[in-house]
Amino acid sequence: MDKNNLRHLFPTLEEPLFAEMMKHGTIKEVKAGETLLKVGQTIRSTMLILDGLVKLYREDDEGKEFFIYHLDAGQACSLSMICAVKHETSEVLAKALTDATVLAIPLEFMDQWMSKYKSWYQFVITSYRERFEETLRTIDAIAFSNMDERLEDYIKKQVARLGNNLKMTHQDIATDLNSSREVISRLLKKMEAKNWLIIHRNSIEWTKM
Repeated sequence: MDKNNLRHLFPTLEEPLFAEMMKHGTIKEVKAGETLLKVGQTIRSTMLILDGLVKLYREDDEGKEFFIYHLDAGQACSLSMICAVKHETSEVLAKALTDATVLAIPLEFMDQWMSKYKSWYQFVITSYRERFEETLRTIDAIAFSNMDERLEDYIKKQVARLGNNLKMTHQDIATDLNSSREVISRLLKKMEAKNWLIIHRNSIEWTKM
């Protein structure tokens, strides 16, 4: 990690803050599929994503997932911020969908920076708002959109993040969209018939222009 990388990822932050982030933050390299946050875990630091893609979700007693939102490079986990500030344990799970690099900022410095740096205060507030808006969009999609619309929107967002060749199963998509594998498979076949995509084993190639 260097200042130039931090400047690129977090351009709204003040210059002196980058030195403190490098001094007090801890870099964590995680592999795809690795869990970053568990339910009941005590939060002692907040997570800033430097590279990769992280998924936040909830899980019921039977292990069924409810997708909340994704975190990309340059974004922060606002839920970890809230839990850290209130000294609460996590009620969600976070998992790396790709190999990822995370910067962990201890709670004590996060608190200090809130009053010391106006840009950090604004970054935290903006992160809260953006993650809340993403959660609302997820709820709205479930409540008001047809599954075929939700699926197309989901695939387009994943293509924008990961490229045209998406290495994910029909079950992976169904889990994120809170649907069944059978429904997703049927809709993907309809999209393939329209030449929007090509279905491979455990991957999807998006071809729609």
